[in-house]
Amino acid sequence: MAIKKKLTKLEAVMWSIALPGFAQLLTGNLIKGIFFVILEFLVNVNSNFNKGIMYSFLGETEKAMYVLDYQWLMFYPCLYMFAMWDAYRSVMPEDEKITFLPFVFSAYFVTVGLMISPKVKLFGLFPGPVFLPMLFVIPGVLTGFLVRSLLLKFYYN
Repeated sequence: MAIKKKLTKLEAVMWSIALPGFAQLLTGNLIKGIFFVILEFLVNVNSNFNKGIMYSFLGETEKAMYVLDYQWLMFYPCLYMFAMWDAYRSVMPEDEKITFLPFVFSAYFVTVGLMISPKVKLFGLFPGPVFLPMLFVIPGVLTGFLVRSLLLKFYYN
């Protein structure tokens, strides 16, 4: 029997942050949820992402850079943000428009942050391939909300 729960927008996004596919599983979208979980594990394991996260949190960001497989890890931002947007979309009110933009721009910015992470130092510190892309979420979300508000103001009214 499928679990079917009505989530709030915040719950949906937070469960999706915890693990892509969790929100879909909670709302009864079992095939989609299982698919996202399998994809997350596939990318995570093949990119050695957990090792990279561990080294980063231990302050060994250069070690993190060398254990990661960037070819696999490049899939992660889009998968992660798409799963989050899908979770959000499944519980959002029908009258909300173009809510995907903050998620899309975050995926773009995080991917760029990942690509340039081996070369970037901030205030003399090397944030590495985990923390720098995480920082790039902020301008991604802000850009997405800005573009969304401009489109809502000038195009959808």
